[in-house]
Amino acid sequence: MRSALSRAYRGVCWYLRELTGESAYDRYVTHVRRQHPDAEVPSRRDFERMRTERQEKDPRQGFRCC
Repeated sequence: MRSALSRAYRGVCWYLRELTGESAYDRYVTHVRRQHPDAEVPSRRDFERMRTERQEKDPRQGFRCC
């Protein structure tokens, strides 16, 4: 019973992280470390800033109502 609840809890957590975009930084860090091992990994704050700027430049990247 506990393992089923544990799996369900992990599944819900994974789903919410994907839904909110919380896991985007983790995927980006993994990508940079694999593809560009000598490159410096930006901080989460810098990553979010770059992501927001990219979305604002190209409306197809994300929906902004305001």
